[in-house]
Amino acid sequence: MSDIDTGSYDGGHDVDYGHYEAGQEHAGLDQLHQAHGSESDYGNQYGVYENDHHADTSTDFSQGHHTEFDQGPAVHYESDDYTNYSHDGSVDDHVFAAEGSEHAHQAEFGELDALQQRFDAAFAEGTQYHGGDAGLGIAAN
Repeated sequence: MSDIDTGSYDGGHDVDYGHYEAGQEHAGLDQLHQAHGSESDYGNQYGVYENDHHADTSTDFSQGHHTEFDQGPAVHYESDDYTNYSHDGSVDDHVFAAEGSEHAHQAEFGELDALQQRFDAAFAEGTQYHGGDAGLGIAAN
């Protein structure tokens, strides 16, 4: 800023006064806000609930001989041979349930807020006064 003051007073009726001022003003505002974050998670689950295998076999075998003899007024004789065989078998496989699950999640975020403002101003001002009955004049820019 600069000031120039000029004035003269000569003691008479004529008064002369002058004032001049000029300058510049600068102002600024800077603001910055920043945020960042992230998250992630993971999980899994697996299971087999039942798995069975069965095998069974059964065998029966029998063999016999029967003889009968009578000695009396009439002679009686009897003879029998026999064989009995039985076989049973079974096989089974069984799966009840098997399952699996898996999940994953990831998230990120970022935030940036910026504010920048500039204020510039220039001014000039001048005042003149002439004494006596003279008027007052103001010049401003």
